[in-house]
Amino acid sequence: MKISKKIINTRRCKILMEIQTCDKVFVNNLSEKLKVSPLTIRRDLQVLEDNGFVERFYGGAKFKEEKLCLREKEDYIDSIAKIASRYIEDNDVIFVNSSKITLKMLEYIHSKNVNVITNNANAVLINNPNISVILTGGELNINKKSLTGEFAIKTLNNIVATKCFLGCSGITTNGFTSIIPQEAYINECMLKRCVGNVFILAETSKIGREYNFLSAPINMINTLITDASPSDELINIQKKGIKIIYSH
Repeated sequence: MKISKKIINTRRCKILMEIQTCDKVFVNNLSEKLKVSPLTIRRDLQVLEDNGFVERFYGGAKFKEEKLCLREKEDYIDSIAKIASRYIEDNDVIFVNSSKITLKMLEYIHSKNVNVITNNANAVLINNPNISVILTGGELNINKKSLTGEFAIKTLNNIVATKCFLGCSGITTNGFTSIIPQEAYINECMLKRCVGNVFILAETSKIGREYNFLSAPINMINTLITDASPSDELINIQKKGIKIIYSH
């Protein structure tokens, strides 16, 4: 019996979600978890590698990383975060999602009396006297330290923000996407409850990459802040009316 394309894509999406959570995955573990043969998992990983999403190793796979040392990656994230923080003003109420880059931004906020509403549980560790952190509550993803689900959505629906700062798994001319559907729902809700500018913070590796779960179409974004060099993809995004700020 032929398996539908939808079932195959759903399974491959689950594999990507697993890698997002655990950093790396192993064929035998995925085979047991998804109830398919190891051969099927190997085929899935091959397709994901061919599409540039993962890098295979013997017995498993991990996300395909840029050929940068850890220090360089941290520097790029740091530079984007610093620039993003400059767009926050006194008494702003801002939405921040669970990405690493937006969490870093909170360290550099110098404006006074800023209220940060976020689903990033790690935000409580930020020691910045200029900000007040309000967590959405919700279901906790232990590995990612993010809060999602109906409770988090309900909290967001009772708040209006002046600005929104979001990281993403990928961004193209179609919009910005997430590997995890629950995260996409949170991003979408934050956008709908924001009355001011929406900033997407995206490293080079996120540009031109598209995943299954759309957080928002490109026309809902005002500004993209990135460390990437100008490219055809970024030029096309700019043609959609998006302001692009380069951190280098």
